[in-house]
Amino acid sequence: MKKIRLGYLVSQYPAISHTFILHEIRRLRHLGFEISIASINSPDRSAEQLTRIEREEVTNTYYVKPDGIMGAIKAHFYTLLTQPLGYVRGLFFALRLGQFDLKKILYGFFYFVEAVMIGHWMRKMKLSHLHVHFAMAAASVGLIIHHIFPIRYSITVHGPDDFYDTPGNYLTPKILEAAFICCISHFARSQLMMLSPHTVWDKLELNRLGVDPHLFTPHSFREEPNPYEVLCVGRLVPVKGQFLLIEAVARLINEGRQLRLRLVGDGPDRQRLEDEVKQQQLTEQVIFEGAINQDRILEFYNSADIFILASFAEGLPIVLMEAMAMEIPCITTHITGIPELITNGKNGILVAASDIEALVEAITLLMDNQNLRFQIGKSGRQRVLKDYKLQRNTEKLADIFRRHLSHETDIKSQK
Repeated sequence: MKKIRLGYLVSQYPAISHTFILHEIRRLRHLGFEISIASINSPDRSAEQLTRIEREEVTNTYYVKPDGIMGAIKAHFYTLLTQPLGYVRGLFFALRLGQFDLKKILYGFFYFVEAVMIGHWMRKMKLSHLHVHFAMAAASVGLIIHHIFPIRYSITVHGPDDFYDTPGNYLTPKILEAAFICCISHFARSQLMMLSPHTVWDKLELNRLGVDPHLFTPHSFREEPNPYEVLCVGRLVPVKGQFLLIEAVARLINEGRQLRLRLVGDGPDRQRLEDEVKQQQLTEQVIFEGAINQDRILEFYNSADIFILASFAEGLPIVLMEAMAMEIPCITTHITGIPELITNGKNGILVAASDIEALVEAITLLMDNQNLRFQIGKSGRQRVLKDYKLQRNTEKLADIFRRHLSHETDIKSQK
């Protein structure tokens, strides 16, 4: 069977909050795919802070913005010279996306500049298909590339950010023009169905994400922790609900409960969260660990008794799957695709988003019921093994690519 070659476009690669993309790409390569990567932005950390595997990826990634003005000029000159009709068609399409909004028109022009650079790179690499993660800015660039070059594109849609501004994200045109779209949950697929005619629903493929259960193995269960170690992994941003989690912890500590919360991650809310912790006099009980690479994250999972995400909006968080695979009982919110992963009371506990009383009650329930905490942890791993194994779900993604791309021929030469 002929090796399938394609390009991946990511807004930022590698990025500490999107390590699942790296794992997906490397697993696909292991399955025989030849994947070349383009990233709009440079990595989110310096070379010294990257893992060894991430540094390997950097050396084989085309970075658009760092390519600079000269890179843009070369790509645009060559494309205008060799594909003038496609160039003009793409430019008018990109500007038309903004309609009568000057800011959106300007963004459309910037997307066009990037689209020509990536399309030029793909021509040099002799690639005819581009896959994009997330349906926002990078996918807009992919849509424009499709209008300039003989290049097809596909998207993995996560949500919920993709769905907040569907006209501004041009979501319906992306659905209509994509070769196919992978949806990480039924929730994500339902939102795309709502935005598209039923005649294109066969493009919408369900493809769950996953974790490696051989890496995330069961941790040691502590029968009577003192204090209870509570872990939250995620960017420090308003949508993750960390202020609510800190308030819940404060209430429990004021009741005389012994617990410690570790917040793993960084982001724009960090200073405000630290100020809140100081005001609540919880600096000994709430620890800010900062951003942690994948090669260290196991340390924190291994010491956790309970894992909590109090998010107001999510796609389907990988960190929940990681914690569940390690048999850490999880408390999280009943939103978007999360109920597809967790059945309340069986393999996790779900509470209504923003319900501080329910969050406090859920933590109390697990602290007071050793057997329930143990059983939920065990059931959580079984849930991951059933439907969220990285190896199996990447093989399903590989099958999706084969079905849609096997008939495509590589671009052998374009002048």
